Amino acid sequence: MRAGMELRTWLCPAPDVALPRPSRRPPDRVEASAQLALLSRRCAWFMVLPGRAMATFRLALIQLQVSSIKSDNLTRACGLVRKAATQGAKIVSLPECFNSPYGTNYFPEYAEKIPGESTQKLSEVAKECSIYLIGGSIPEEDAGQLYNTCAVFGPDGTLLVKHRKLHLFDIDVPGKITFQESKTLSPGDSFSTFETPYCRVGLGICYDIRFAELAQIYAQKGCQLLVYPGAFNLTTGPAHWELLQRGRAVDNQVYVATASPARDEKASYVAWGHSTVVNPWGEVLAKAGTEETIVYSDIDLKKVAEIRQQIPIFSQKRSDLYAVEAKKP
Repeated sequence: MRAGMELRTWLCPAPDVALPRPSRRPPDRVEASAQLALLSRRCAWFMVLPGRAMATFRLALIQLQVSSIKSDNLTRACGLVRKAATQGAKIVSLPECFNSPYGTNYFPEYAEKIPGESTQKLSEVAKECSIYLIGGSIPEEDAGQLYNTCAVFGPDGTLLVKHRKLHLFDIDVPGKITFQESKTLSPGDSFSTFETPYCRVGLGICYDIRFAELAQIYAQKGCQLLVYPGAFNLTTGPAHWELLQRGRAVDNQVYVATASPARDEKASYVAWGHSTVVNPWGEVLAKAGTEETIVYSDIDLKKVAEIRQQIPIFSQKRSDLYAVEAKKP
């Protein structure tokens, strides 16, 4: 185990499980490794950072009606963040492109530096409300390149992580939708996680959710909640939006949350809406309609441990046959 970590909680070992008996002599490195491997197969256990004891928290997803006026979007977004905090939310997420309309022609016009106007507002409201704020995404300009970027702020207003969308939305469904983010955007090149007193959180943006490997790597990194601000459309939304979320949740035995903009039928790109929270069993815990709203869900991390004990896929993987691994930290 890593230095500074301790084994805190054993969850319901089966009565017929024979646990390793303590020895009077300190186990050598090989014995210790074997004992931990046996325990991880037979019981659901946590490796918990000191002080991390909170297993439940309230998550809020803000399904914002995005307009063409950036200042209005920022004002309304911050107002809804405050409202979510008054309802007990500890982690709050805004939707993809919350400060601008979604479209390749809008990205250059609305792009800004980080830190900048939008992220400064997010930092201030996160500190004011003492919450973890996942800032949906905004068009970011950096060194002449544009990115679709999610900035996350802690309860003290500090920027915790900046996730640049890894997989650009380039699709062509004949007769229905053609879109090419790569016309104006560049992809990110790093994984993005952040720590809370509750759990580690992994980030993706919209199209990132289609790539199962990303979610698997986040699970390997210890994430128990994956959050994807996203703006699926009226073609991909009804077909794949909920399906992908439930798939990522079940495959990795984690909570998955998606935050969409509200639907605007007059927009050039019409978002699907239906911001959603799914538990590790694949059950939909909360789901919005198409209008502007806040979706709340009380997350119980004990559910993650229970399901991983009942269906122990992580200890059953055939690493001798296959592997998914990160090529960068």
